[in-house]
Amino acid sequence: MIAAAENAGAKVLDSSFHKFGKNLGVTGVVLLAESHISIHTWPEFSYAAIDVFMCGVPSPEIAVQHLHDYFRPNKVKTKTLQRGL
Repeated sequence: MIAAAENAGAKVLDSSFHKFGKNLGVTGVVLLAESHISIHTWPEFSYAAIDVFMCGVPSPEIAVQHLHDYFRPNKVKTKTLQRGL
């Protein structure tokens, strides 16, 4: 997630991840100067929810593509919301 942010041109300020235990999910956030990227996983359902929030110059599309290439999911559903319009 940090690499995804950096590849997108965002400035990483901090990150925090919590593992819920063996074979259980992970929740994490990468704090960006431009907003954040977060992940919540449910391995028992083979599911992960990732939010990419960025404003300014960085490209959230590049971050999403990096995450797609890294995780190689079988199915992806994306939704783009324009803020401030």
